[in-house]
Amino acid sequence: MGYKTQALFRDDAYLRTADAAIVAINDRGGIILDRTIFYATSGGQPGDTGAIERADGSVIAIAATITGETKDEIIHVLAPEQPAPAVGERVKLAIDWQRRHLLMRMHAACHLLTVVCPFPITGAAVSEDDSRVDFDIPDAGFIREDVTAKVMDLVRADHPIFVRLISDEELAANPGLVKSKNVRPPVGTGNIRLVCIGENASIDSQPCGGTHVKSTGEVGEIHIGKIEKKGRENRRFRIRFGPMPAA
Repeated sequence: MGYKTQALFRDDAYLRTADAAIVAINDRGGIILDRTIFYATSGGQPGDTGAIERADGSVIAIAATITGETKDEIIHVLAPEQPAPAVGERVKLAIDWQRRHLLMRMHAACHLLTVVCPFPITGAAVSEDDSRVDFDIPDAGFIREDVTAKVMDLVRADHPIFVRLISDEELAANPGLVKSKNVRPPVGTGNIRLVCIGENASIDSQPCGGTHVKSTGEVGEIHIGKIEKKGRENRRFRIRFGPMPAA
């Protein structure tokens, strides 16, 4: 039986600090809190880094955030040679906001790419500067300049990005919401988290537990750095920040 951490980032991805209490420390020294703003590695998005401040003002560096026995058990991994706190301590949390915001922008950009390329997703990985989405595409007739232009049209339109919850039954009735070919969203909780883009989700709607910016305009300038062939029907699209470099 694992612990259940209240994931504050699911309701507000812009929280940079919060108060919490330590409820457990596992056998590897990982810290489990009653509530957290630290996103745990999942769905291709890396977990947060940052710091925990103790009551005496001393600071403990957090090198990674991962899930435990369940998705609801969030474990904060200490950086090397950090002092171990005690169960019951009240602490202040602070994520590395600059890094998280880059990941939020990138994750939203990946969603926009799936709108421009509406094919089954076979894999994805989000990072601060070079992310990828893999698609099951039999035809290699995609040109990165064209894909970049279409994605940037969505960015410049500054569509809202928001979350809504649907039931397991609603998801079952709308299987097209799931874009991933291999990964199914977790069911059984009664609530599936959809990330929606556009007024009334007119641009996109798909199950996702990650963190995203509030509007497509906040993504900023991005480009497709490379389209790689990864198997007979698999194409990897790499997304990078900034304008496309001159040829």
